[in-house]
Amino acid sequence: MAVYVYSITAEDHPVRLDGVEGVGEPPADLRRVVAGSLCAVVSDAPDGLRPKRRDVMAHQAVQERLMADGAVLPLRFGLTAPDDDAVRDALEQGSAQYTQRIEAVRGCAEYNLKASQDEDATLREILIESETARELNDRIRRGDATPDMPMQLGELVAGEVQARQEALASGVIEALRPHSREVSTAQPTGEDFLNVSFLVAEDQEELFLATQLSVTNQLGEGYTFRLSGPLPPYSFV
Repeated sequence: MAVYVYSITAEDHPVRLDGVEGVGEPPADLRRVVAGSLCAVVSDAPDGLRPKRRDVMAHQAVQERLMADGAVLPLRFGLTAPDDDAVRDALEQGSAQYTQRIEAVRGCAEYNLKASQDEDATLREILIESETARELNDRIRRGDATPDMPMQLGELVAGEVQARQEALASGVIEALRPHSREVSTAQPTGEDFLNVSFLVAEDQEELFLATQLSVTNQLGEGYTFRLSGPLPPYSFV
């Protein structure tokens, strides 16, 4: 029978799972699959599993319980294997890599930071600081622009926005990097220009959070920062 794989730990991890339920309806029982110095937490995989809220929360609850007792490599929701033997084989084949990653995340949690900027505020900044953009905008508003000027202004503004946001994202990351073990960037979506995760050790959490708050305050209005954490270190597995 197919098995659902939640996470990987060291074999000597306590793996206290009493009171924690697996995915599926009814909830599947959790168990360990051991291979040498590694252990995977699994359950029977339900048929037709979808990312319903109840199952996503069950998956997350397993990670949080394991993290409370030691290092864990949390796997993404929905990972399955044909059977316990396949899981055991995967642990054996990836033993060195998994062991290294367990040590890398030991004593750490993930913090994810997303950021967006108000479009009107960005445009005002560009019109104030870019003489070319300001002149184009003034001519368009007066009605004496050539037909190609709106496109010129649009391209100029788009380029300025991208350059400014890339520089800002880089600056934010570099300000927080000294207080994290590792950094993992992801493609921003929607109106965000920043989507980055930090692997933060327990003894650096206070400094990391203080620095993040300071950076947010320095940038002031017009920017929205959303910090999530502490989280299982999904981005660093």
